Amino acid sequence: QDQLVESGGGSVQAGGLLRLSCQASRNTFIGNSMAWFRQAPGKEREGLALTTVCGVSIYADSGKGRFTITRDNARERVYLEMNGLKPDNTAIYYCAARVDVSASPWTARYWGQGTQVTVSS
Repeated sequence: QDQLVESGGGSVQAGGLLRLSCQASRNTFIGNSMAWFRQAPGKEREGLALTTVCGVSIYADSGKGRFTITRDNARERVYLEMNGLKPDNTAIYYCAARVDVSASPWTARYWGQGTQVTVSS
């Protein structure tokens, strides 16, 4: 079964931090790049950060600086640590697998249902 389940979202004040977690099913995780996307109200979904099968990290402009993506191959999980959060980081954050970063915007084969992040000023 192909499955991605996000957790760790919530409400935080500006300047705070959150760590999002994505638990993948084995079929979805093994051999696939993994990434985090977000969709803010009224905006299109955008890619933030990707980790390759080998653990190399790639960041979109929106994800550079305060976001860190990591991959735990033993647990079939991927994380997104976000520091210095700002109100305009408020969005639904999605985990994705089998990501194509050559496309603009990034695309993915598998998607989670998302986790809400709300940053208040």
